[in-house]
Amino acid sequence: MTTPETPLRIGLAGTGPWARNTHAPALAAHPDVVLSGVWGRRAEAAGELAGVYGAPAFSGDTGLDELFAVSDAVAFALPPDVQAPLAARAAAAGCHLIMDKPVATTVAGAREVAEAAEQARVASVVFCTLRFAPQTAAWIAEQGAVGDWFTARADWIGALWAPGSDSEYAASPWRRERGGLWDVGPHALSVLIPLLGDVTELTAARGPSDVHHLVLRHTSGASSTVTLSLGAPTAAAGVEVVLRGEHGIASLPRWDGAVDAFAAAVDALITSVRTGEAHPCDVRFGLRLTELLAEAEAQAQARPAAGK
Repeated sequence: MTTPETPLRIGLAGTGPWARNTHAPALAAHPDVVLSGVWGRRAEAAGELAGVYGAPAFSGDTGLDELFAVSDAVAFALPPDVQAPLAARAAAAGCHLIMDKPVATTVAGAREVAEAAEQARVASVVFCTLRFAPQTAAWIAEQGAVGDWFTARADWIGALWAPGSDSEYAASPWRRERGGLWDVGPHALSVLIPLLGDVTELTAARGPSDVHHLVLRHTSGASSTVTLSLGAPTAAAGVEVVLRGEHGIASLPRWDGAVDAFAAAVDALITSVRTGEAHPCDVRFGLRLTELLAEAEAQAQARPAAGK
């Protein structure tokens, strides 16, 4: 049991670019956190990353249980369908969870984690960047207070595989396989749902490359459209969220610094642990995102892609 004076021991599961660039530095610098260890599927990678921060390194199946034993919480920076069963194990071991989006790419996988967290009564946060980056989190709160939105448009169009791209994430097998729907779809939905309400109707269709178009109806009565891709030309890339309603038009501000956003997600987990109150962007919300994306994928696969 932690108190306001006790740092939370958070272990890190994952050693890839996202773990190296975001999770590890944020956890190591957080004043209310002790980085309790780093686990990796490869012992060398775990040792290298853990060594940067003077933390213990763990690997293999036994090492995962050893990480759980020395941690109050575990942050996951792993492919979604790798993180899901491991997070369920962590919850069963009594560890609170910081999960990356999407929680899983199957509803069954996401539900397993959500049920494990509920049964173990552990706190959870799903790291949807826009919900925690200071600039965008403030904007979402402001627009939620305004309310009465009529319609919205969210475009998250990346050029991850365009010629000349030097992104470390371009080599990610799961992103190549599942595309923008699963990688950036959670970001778009994590903004629209708190502002317009849960999704009551969804229609999806494919475009060129990995483009997916979604048309949504929300519990507020508002509608929204979403366009998602990682495979656009460089000149076409960009992120926009635009709301329209009786108060006018509001556009999502720019943001930077994933490390600061992750630190805010850690703050949210600590608050949830200490108060016992669930965060709105918890594993149950992560399950809902997976349900919606799985439905969109099924609909899109049932229709021929554009130009075919």
